[in-house]
Amino acid sequence: MYLGFATALLAWSIFLAWPPALLGVLSFVLYMNRFQIGPEERALTGLFGNAFAQYCSQVRRWF
Repeated sequence: MYLGFATALLAWSIFLAWPPALLGVLSFVLYMNRFQIGPEERALTGLFGNAFAQYCSQVRRWF
């Protein structure tokens, strides 16, 4: 879902043809990593423990 949002922002910035708009994509990715994905992963680790840690070691976060 987050990758889809980032892709939509990237497409919008390309549509605008204004290079500073790419900062919006970068800002989105940095914000999501710090304030959304990090807390989600901590919560899931608390709920599922080692099983979630093993899952994280087998899959990539964004791509």
